[in-house]
Amino acid sequence: MKKIIIISAIFFLDRSTKLYLINLETAGVNVDFYISSYLNIFLVWNTGIGFGIASLEANNFYHILTTIIVIINLVLIYLLYKASKKYLVPFALIIGGSLGNLFDRIYYYAVPDFVDFHLGDFHWFVFNVADISITLGIIYLMFNEFFKKKETSENE
Repeated sequence: MKKIIIISAIFFLDRSTKLYLINLETAGVNVDFYISSYLNIFLVWNTGIGFGIASLEANNFYHILTTIIVIINLVLIYLLYKASKKYLVPFALIIGGSLGNLFDRIYYYAVPDFVDFHLGDFHWFVFNVADISITLGIIYLMFNEFFKKKETSENE
């Protein structure tokens, strides 16, 4: 039950933030907000994969890539249900974010990104709540694996 709550919370938080900004843009509001000297809210449409890499038009390759993402999501859901409790939260974070972005790829043929983090003139890729969740889930998995191997080598 905990995994479904995490996945649903991430999905709905992601969807609500995207819908809010899309609705602002539809109403004619320029979605380019200065938050601080390091952070802006700036709506862009990402047709590529993670962080705008390999931006694509909605063609056959785009649909093949979307199909591959669907298959990966199904594998992740299977792994979530087979994994130990140690992996519940990171898999749920990854799946919740991935489902949020997958929904956008299917519905809009692009993913709305809006968090613009920058240091001076260096701007990181624009991202969204789903991307944050996926990244945190992957970092969590890496830490789990790192400490698991460390404990195993210390016990030998």
